[in-house]
Amino acid sequence: MLKKIQPQKITAQGGRFAIVASEYNREYVDSMLKAAVKTLKAAGAEEIRTVRVPGAYEIPVVAGQLARASLPPLSAILCLGVILRGETTHAQFIGEAVTNALMRIQVKWEVPVIHEVLLLESHEQARKRCLSRDHNRGMEAAQTALRMAAIMRDLLVD
Repeated sequence: MLKKIQPQKITAQGGRFAIVASEYNREYVDSMLKAAVKTLKAAGAEEIRTVRVPGAYEIPVVAGQLARASLPPLSAILCLGVILRGETTHAQFIGEAVTNALMRIQVKWEVPVIHEVLLLESHEQARKRCLSRDHNRGMEAAQTALRMAAIMRDLLVD
């Protein structure tokens, strides 16, 4: 069963965030992007930079560049995309490649990379996870980014 996302009161403490969002399956990704930006702004983010890329496969190279080159460092990078399975294994390969690349980026550059590049079976699943107010994965991605930014700040203090 799909879990309802509960709004959380988390503050950004002036954090700097980047969002890398796919243009492919734009209707779904735009809805996640809007929810993510709204959540970050409500939390008081100092900066929210959005970069659009053609598809999910292009997300990691931009996320990697942002992680490496942003000064001062970003609090977190949110990666938003929707991959819909088709009749071939192409979607599976794209999903696995993106997942592996995003994991490597966050470990190498020590910047939280929030993975909301969804590999879904149908448009129905995409509508529920991207267009629904109760299940929007963009809001969930932003909440995760805010929590990870706080955890990383706390680690620097210790």
